[in-house]
Amino acid sequence: MSAETRWLTMTEERAWRGLLRMHDLLVNRAGRSMQEGFGLSATDYTVLAELTRAPDGRLRIQELAQLLGWEKSRVSHHLARMVKRGLVTREECADDRRGAFVVVTPAGRSAITAAAPRHVEDVRRYFLDHLTPGQVTLLAEIADLVIEKNDEDH
Repeated sequence: MSAETRWLTMTEERAWRGLLRMHDLLVNRAGRSMQEGFGLSATDYTVLAELTRAPDGRLRIQELAQLLGWEKSRVSHHLARMVKRGLVTREECADDRRGAFVVVTPAGRSAITAAAPRHVEDVRRYFLDHLTPGQVTLLAEIADLVIEKNDEDH
């Protein structure tokens, strides 16, 4: 770290604070919609979405943690709640006794199948409908770049 702090300009601070506020607002609105309509939290939906994208609806817990950008302990605690609700199961890994898989159950697959159309409507209503196609493309490029650069650091 350099000796001199590089303080944020007004525009940089506005961008940073706006990004954080936008993220919180969108996650809270979409999460409330999922909870009210389908009994799923935003986190439940995210976990189920990653699992249903994976072959056979299964991922190693460590892989899921990496995809979500979460600590393994956070993933484990959340999965325990989802197991109790019958949305996912844990399976031991035959090749590695220390490892385990998380697998979407038929109930979990039904839940995300029912919730997905509302989720897409919410993404459009709360986010995409307020942007031009060019802004969406630019935002996707910015997100890809920032994620890539931060992944390189780890």
